[in-house]
Amino acid sequence: MKTRLLLASLATATAIAFVLPALAADSAQDFVDKAAAGGMFEVNSSKIAETKAQDRSVKDFAHKMIDDHGAANAKLETIAGEQKLTVPKELDAKYKDDVDALQNAKDPVDGPYVQMQRDAHSDAVELFESYAKDGDNAQLKTFAQETVPTLKMHQEMIEKIASRMDDKSATTTSTTPAVTTTDTANPSAPVPGANSFTEDQAKGRIQDAGFSDVSKLTKDDQGIWRGQAIKDGKATTVALDYQGNIVAGTN
Repeated sequence: MKTRLLLASLATATAIAFVLPALAADSAQDFVDKAAAGGMFEVNSSKIAETKAQDRSVKDFAHKMIDDHGAANAKLETIAGEQKLTVPKELDAKYKDDVDALQNAKDPVDGPYVQMQRDAHSDAVELFESYAKDGDNAQLKTFAQETVPTLKMHQEMIEKIASRMDDKSATTTSTTPAVTTTDTANPSAPVPGANSFTEDQAKGRIQDAGFSDVSKLTKDDQGIWRGQAIKDGKATTVALDYQGNIVAGTN
């Protein structure tokens, strides 16, 4: 009877082990290792994307990752030091390969970076939620609990960016590609549609296209940002649609 009970207990324990999240930390040190590696990847990859990405929303997201994960990394390092735990100083092989791929990419890094961020934040949310629930170190458990909402916010942001990029790609496969400068014309631009650009993002994108003194930006009922700017020394109206098309001299 005792043997059967022991075997049943072992079977139950084995079953529980198999349903634990793949990224669940086995110990406080394991959590620190995984969280620190992920945090370093966020900062390092985002520094590259902030420089090399073309889409303003991707650049803005990358900048936020540098700030938010930089602060979280510093807090984790402080707690780990207090708990006599070791913080890794280098990326693991997978993260290093991803960072190297972004650094060496000749094509725009927007798409690869966004997908890396989707994967990384999915893993991070799983890791932090698991440790916040079942962690074996009180201070790290609190850190995980406090960090989960920020990670979920990041996850929501990158999913929205990915969705917008997918919509843009689907739209431009059957029409003239959305312009990134005023040297390329899209006959249908500006294109009406739900516009996810904030006012600051719209202004930055227009400035990147060679306009200055961008002002009086308002988003109309078609989702198009419209305003005034200077181009080649002349005042003009300017419009930015949800695809990123920029058109001067439009009302």
